[in-house]
Amino acid sequence: MAIPIIAVVGRPNVGKSTLFNRLLGGRRAIVDDMPGVTRDRLYGEGDWRGRRFVLVDTGGFEPEGTGIMAQVRAQAKQAIAEADVILFLVDGKEGLTPADVEVARLLRMGKPGPILLVVNKVDDVSQGALTADFYRLGFDPVCPVSAEAGQGIGDLLDAVMGVLPEAKDEAAESEAITVAVVGRPNVGKSSLVNRILGADRVLVSSEPGTTRDAIDTRFSYRGRDYILVDTAGIRAKGRLGRSVERYSVSRALAAVRRADVVLLLIDGAEGVTAQDTKVGGEVVEAGCATVLVVNKWDCRAGQPDAVDEFRLTLQEHFKYLAYAPMAFVSALTGLRVMSLFDAIDAVAAERARRIPTSELNEVIQRAVVRRPAPVERGRPVRIRYATQTGTKPPTFVLFTTTAGKIHFSYMRYLENSLRDAYGFRGTPISLAIRGRA
Repeated sequence: MAIPIIAVVGRPNVGKSTLFNRLLGGRRAIVDDMPGVTRDRLYGEGDWRGRRFVLVDTGGFEPEGTGIMAQVRAQAKQAIAEADVILFLVDGKEGLTPADVEVARLLRMGKPGPILLVVNKVDDVSQGALTADFYRLGFDPVCPVSAEAGQGIGDLLDAVMGVLPEAKDEAAESEAITVAVVGRPNVGKSSLVNRILGADRVLVSSEPGTTRDAIDTRFSYRGRDYILVDTAGIRAKGRLGRSVERYSVSRALAAVRRADVVLLLIDGAEGVTAQDTKVGGEVVEAGCATVLVVNKWDCRAGQPDAVDEFRLTLQEHFKYLAYAPMAFVSALTGLRVMSLFDAIDAVAAERARRIPTSELNEVIQRAVVRRPAPVERGRPVRIRYATQTGTKPPTFVLFTTTAGKIHFSYMRYLENSLRDAYGFRGTPISLAIRGRA
């Protein structure tokens, strides 16, 4: 079924992100008193009375602006062009402003489809007079709501469902691979996303911290579906400033936890930093498949030994990611960017790999014969049986003759034995012990 797109637009600080969160039933967008917090388009999927929809939160739509605000306006215009229905949000307490009038004019010029005027911050039905002045804009219907309190949200969703295009059955979509692009600030995450998509899907600026939310984009390449997630730069906790930045990092880490594959970006010009390794630790903990991507490799042009030297540096700093493939790209020039999908497909397949139980036990038993498990508390430990209990990441349980733990060095030996037999390139492996009580 084709999922309709609903875009929330309006001038800055009228409550778009609060309405976005309310309509989706959870906190997906960053909410703050500072105007301009939302800069990129933020997508979320919702459901009302059995009808699914995609909701788009946009940056504050300002008719004029330069620099990054001009990009914000361009992002809002693109969201409007994509949408089946527009929710034009205004501030009931502040009243009709010249900026509202100008946004209304631009919407009429650029959007032939349904536009619902939503008057926010109407906290009670007795405050209906707050909507009166907005009828001058000429939109029908006018929907009073309080995004903060939840007042009128059901009526608004009913009105939206009433103007949505009829659902059309389509072939079932193939399962998409979610790819999160992560790293410390200003290593080129948004530039890489834009290069992959071939369009200015997300904002790019030399100012660190431009991306504040995790931005999802669904697309197809070589007949396969992907969801590409651009994330905010992950800083050290001690360096986080105002609440917006803390929320941004929280969203980035949440994006990592729901990803199938993480592209961990390293700045090829600056080299590996302590913060890079901390980000890598978060990725491993989340159980994602990982590709180490060294960006800005155009800066190393003409250095024939640079790749081998940088590989050694990565191996030294990311010993816990020894299984991750490495790629050297330039988002600026496009160097080897699209070849990343060979690595993405490969590590995603490894993360979903399942081993037949009989084969698994043969590999484990051969490993035990080569090197028996160490004695624990004076008693030998024998591994009786092994089974795979899950994928994404591959998860195995080893049943032993005694209760207690096996030394971590032996667990690492068993993990390496599995990797020698089956590869599991790019993905972590989870091993658990279950002994007799």
